[in-house]
Amino acid sequence: MSITFSETALSVSGLTTYIQDLLEGDEQLQQVWVTGEVSSLNDHPRGLFFTLSDPQVEAAVNCVVWNSQRLRLVEEPKVGAQILVLGSIRLYAKRGDYRLTVFQVLAVGEGLQALRYQQLRSRLQAEGLFDHERKRLLPLHPQTIAVVTSPTAAAWGDIQRTLSQRYPGLHLLFSPATVQGEEAPPSIVRAMERVNRDGRAEVMILARGGGSVEDLSCFNDERVVRAIALSQIPVITGIGHQRDESLADLVADVSVHTPTAAAERVVPDYNQLVIDHQQRVNRIIDSVRERLQQESNYLDQLHSRLTQLPTTSRYLAQMTAKCQLLKQKLIALDPQEVLKRGYAVVRKRDEKIIRTTDELVPEQELTIQLGQGFFKVKVTDILS
Repeated sequence: MSITFSETALSVSGLTTYIQDLLEGDEQLQQVWVTGEVSSLNDHPRGLFFTLSDPQVEAAVNCVVWNSQRLRLVEEPKVGAQILVLGSIRLYAKRGDYRLTVFQVLAVGEGLQALRYQQLRSRLQAEGLFDHERKRLLPLHPQTIAVVTSPTAAAWGDIQRTLSQRYPGLHLLFSPATVQGEEAPPSIVRAMERVNRDGRAEVMILARGGGSVEDLSCFNDERVVRAIALSQIPVITGIGHQRDESLADLVADVSVHTPTAAAERVVPDYNQLVIDHQQRVNRIIDSVRERLQQESNYLDQLHSRLTQLPTTSRYLAQMTAKCQLLKQKLIALDPQEVLKRGYAVVRKRDEKIIRTTDELVPEQELTIQLGQGFFKVKVTDILS
């Protein structure tokens, strides 16, 4: 039995479908990063069509960014630019060729680093490491401060000088670390762990002077970020000069732009404290003096009113005479005074006063009260 070529041949559509299934079904090609140089560019009404080439081996791939995606691009492709694109492989059946449908475009170098930065930042932020609620307040007047930086860096000298000028008598704990290069992240982590194990410091300064993006990349390292988050001691960062925030700044309890600013932030100015204290003392003295003057003025007013009060006032004389009259009446009505004039009070055994002879019976014992003293009697006869 012979087989003809017509029985085994594929149609163009079948071959295209088969290749399309292979390409678009590959998980690795559904979301792939590709770097290259833009060799051609066509801004079409439907989207941006360009060719991404590798000049060294003369390889190229056709790419497209549809209009619905263009506003989301970090960078727009430009002819001659080295870029990094994220996309998926799609087969264009009408021409039998494949192209890369692009979702994102980044500049090579800093663009890739920025992408990694954003991805790590988003992940750490989702964990809550940058939340304001977890940040701690720095102590107002710390006596022991730990500093993590390079022993050869100018930052260490700047911090020492600033702290000694602002708040003499502080106790500084220096935990040296490498703050640049591949060894920097583990070195910083170890230095911070030493400070936490020691336990004496009330606040920790993590510092480095200015530098390029590459020099400061260790402060975007996940290990350093997590070490700051896990620190039992509040951390203030003073990293670099004018630049974007590092992840270390975002996770720290407080962040400033320079090592000197960190030293200024962590302690108050002693000289200013003295001035403020003296001003408070002066305000208290002024307040006490003012109150004393007010009370003195009030006493003077009372004294003046007393001296102006007329001692021979008619009304005062009338009231004095009335009081004397009432006093005489009270004296006259006083039972004791009546008794002194020769009268007596007769009482029964129950202390009730006898007012009429009708209350008496023979042989009844009575008590007689005189103006001075008492005596008892017995009734022998009752006269009507």
